[in-house]
Amino acid sequence: MCGIAGFIDLQRRPVEAGPQRLALMNRLLAHRGPDGDGEWTDERGAVGLMHRRLSIIDLAGGQQPMIDPESGCVIVFNGEIYNFIEVREQLGRDRFRTSSDTEVILRSWLRWGPRCVDHLRGMFAFVIWDPRQDILFGARDRFGIKPLYTSVVDGVLYFASEAKALLPFLPACETDEDGLQDYLAFQLCLGGKTLFRGVHELQPGHTITVSNGTVRSARYWEIYYDLDFNHDAAWFQARMQELLAESTALHLRSDVPVGAYISGGIDSSLIAALAAKQSSGLAAFTGRFNAGPEYDESQHARAVAEHIDVELFEREITAQDFTREIGRVMYHLDFPVAGPGAFPQFMMSELASRHRKVVLGGQGGDEVFGGYTRYLVAYFEQCIKAAIDGTMQGRNFVVTYESIIPNLSALQNYKPMLQEFWREGLFAPMDERYFRLINRAPHLGDTIRWNQLGDYSPYDAFSQVFNGENVRKQSYFDLMTHFDFKTLLPALLQVEDRMSMAHGLEARVPMLDHPLVEFAATIPANVKFTNGRLKHALVEVSRSHLPASVVNRTDKMGFPTPFTSWARGPIRDYLLSVFDTRAARERQFVDNSSVLHMVERDGRFGRNLWGLLSLELWQQTFHDQHRAFVPDCAPLLARAA
Repeated sequence: MCGIAGFIDLQRRPVEAGPQRLALMNRLLAHRGPDGDGEWTDERGAVGLMHRRLSIIDLAGGQQPMIDPESGCVIVFNGEIYNFIEVREQLGRDRFRTSSDTEVILRSWLRWGPRCVDHLRGMFAFVIWDPRQDILFGARDRFGIKPLYTSVVDGVLYFASEAKALLPFLPACETDEDGLQDYLAFQLCLGGKTLFRGVHELQPGHTITVSNGTVRSARYWEIYYDLDFNHDAAWFQARMQELLAESTALHLRSDVPVGAYISGGIDSSLIAALAAKQSSGLAAFTGRFNAGPEYDESQHARAVAEHIDVELFEREITAQDFTREIGRVMYHLDFPVAGPGAFPQFMMSELASRHRKVVLGGQGGDEVFGGYTRYLVAYFEQCIKAAIDGTMQGRNFVVTYESIIPNLSALQNYKPMLQEFWREGLFAPMDERYFRLINRAPHLGDTIRWNQLGDYSPYDAFSQVFNGENVRKQSYFDLMTHFDFKTLLPALLQVEDRMSMAHGLEARVPMLDHPLVEFAATIPANVKFTNGRLKHALVEVSRSHLPASVVNRTDKMGFPTPFTSWARGPIRDYLLSVFDTRAARERQFVDNSSVLHMVERDGRFGRNLWGLLSLELWQQTFHDQHRAFVPDCAPLLARAA
């Protein structure tokens, strides 16, 4: 786990003040690698690479940038290759100078070229300069666990693990209007867009190649929902158990001690339980809010920790923590994404970093196995439609309305949302219905100056993903989970990466091992979602590992943040101070005066208020201080400008 950055002039001309530019990016990414750093430029000064190191594998021999003395190829790499031992054996152990996974990638490139990514099992973003072919090649892991951003300015391609390291080289810090419209609809951006104009994200499962003055991106991996109707639920669950255990074992490979999060739910608890069986000395971490029992799952986390016999460290998170730390959260996020979960994730990462350099989590379980309540909301409508239309015979794709009824109690607190959802468009095509279910833009009303935005349609971008050719159209469940897998999951992984890296902590996600994910995509919906029970198959697997009190829970909260409650009380004055500045009142796209009046009136905004607060904090952090958001870099900025 590290930070990487660099540049290449597309015409292979010397880049002015190249070493200073690398030093600046190094400074901006310092939090990602407290254990060391390195910089390299080619003899012409047209290519530069830099690296910040968090030492996890081969503590003595894994320094970067790493150069192959025979070919002259140079690599910078962020992440972990969990099968590096097996790939090294395949390549020939005697050819290696170190025991690091970085050298495994480099030698994989020398053997297989761009197809080296097919042999790698892990989380990664890496860039290789190959002087033999005059090619810069980079890649990002299949799920987007590790980040890579790019920007082309004045004929120079810059890349970095975090967008903030690219901002000094932009002519101005401006909002990408299409990215903003995505954010207003989904609280994330689609298709490699970011909220910064001119900054793009290399998408998960893609490579980037720079040669002959051109920059090309290509997909190297896709998830296919080729459903297997030849096996029963017991077979699928047994195979899931095997793959989960194998993935956890690989994710435990480390030259430093490993910890695990335990939230009190199934995903993180199951990973912790599997890890505890395979590793001694595992430490676990959980958090709770001092905002009432509805925001405290610590008793369930304690039950899991006692059951699997691990030491549990707990942290209470307060409203005072929020007002003190939310600015740092936004700085490390680079731009707002997803919901308020970034804040508790930041706090928990700080706790874990005091005791471990590596921590395992359960990220991915909801998107891979179907854990969001909105799936039940949307599916309920389709059950009614299928019953009316007489199409229940497609039992592998549609859960019957009779079977789903016993589990509808999970929607008890969602009746207002159901009323709104069914107010218009009932029984419309599935893509239109899911878009309506997740689209937040209509609820923002006149707080957004819509006439200032272009004619870009977030629905069109949504539809391209939702109706992808890799998903069977008959399975509404797979269509929904696939969209979230391709969009929401990378956004949540951005949060996971930035909040952990803010504290020099490596976060690993064993649920996102590609053999496991590819297998899960073959499981029919009536096995994953039996009788409308969310994440049914994964819950069944967990029964032999977790206490019954956790497995049988019907009140899982998902570590909710009491943001709405706090907005009415302990952080209300803070919110008013954020929105009540001259700069806030003069924003181009958001009418913060309207937001301010609503906060003053009742503060009841929930997720929408979070989205607007995040936007304003982002603009204060980066837009308002484009050349000074890291004061220590001012001298370098002046020299590199």
